[in-house]
Amino acid sequence: MTIPGERSRTPIVWRLVSFVKLEHTLFALPFAYVGALLAYRSSEELPSWGELLWITLAMVGARSLAMGINRAVDREIDARNPRTAGRELPSGRLSLWQVAVFCLAALVLLVLAAFQLAPIVRWLWPVPVVAFVVYPYLKRATWLCHFWLGLTIGLAPFGAWLAVGRSLTLAPFALWIGVACWIAGFDLLYGLFDLEVDRAQRLHSFATRYGVPATFWAARILHLVTVAALAAAGIVGRAGFVWGLGVVAAAALLLYEHLIVSPGDLHRLDAAFFTANGVIAIVFLAFAVVDGLV
Repeated sequence: MTIPGERSRTPIVWRLVSFVKLEHTLFALPFAYVGALLAYRSSEELPSWGELLWITLAMVGARSLAMGINRAVDREIDARNPRTAGRELPSGRLSLWQVAVFCLAALVLLVLAAFQLAPIVRWLWPVPVVAFVVYPYLKRATWLCHFWLGLTIGLAPFGAWLAVGRSLTLAPFALWIGVACWIAGFDLLYGLFDLEVDRAQRLHSFATRYGVPATFWAARILHLVTVAALAAAGIVGRAGFVWGLGVVAAAALLLYEHLIVSPGDLHRLDAAFFTANGVIAIVFLAFAVVDGLV
């Protein structure tokens, strides 16, 4: 419910920050930095501050655009879901035209940043934009929506590798797979929040198609692949021992995430989804930075 007068009292900047959940950029942004760091590993150099700045701005633009499109497309679905009815669009705290202007600004930021990075990125920036547009419609058609989301966000380290102008090897592909499986795995679990509402609205998710126990098993398998792919990226990318420690740390955090929730006990799902996954990204980045310095 919208509190009378709330829309006028809250500055639009804060409404927009809340709208796109800007803090969730922490899921993908650290892995973009990881991709850039690993790209330089073979030459024993580090990305420049300028490259990191433009990668950051590109990620903020991309993440904001993706969330804006998703929220706009899903506004009517969100309005019928008690968990999401209080979001900015269904509650009226933001209008559709304000969101459209915001998305246009985010797109401009993404393109501007792309043109400050390696030339190949200037040609490839439409690829994630198309993926952003397609994603919100997939839940209306297929339970594969989780995997599309994973592949889309997994582009972060792959794109950062290209953005610093390094030749392609198997390493960025391994990072793409690792992050894609990580995101898809916890998005499977995130879908459990809306299981009954999705069934009522005839929306598709892995859980509505295969049930809760199968969803947990699929998430576990995907996160095992994540660990293997991160290890493979380090080996192919000639990372050092500290990278391996980062893989072990990520594996331990993923194990913790799966230990605190189960098909019969979902009350800590919020902690598993938001806290544990944010920590995984930051911790792995810290190990990757140390590995690049030693």
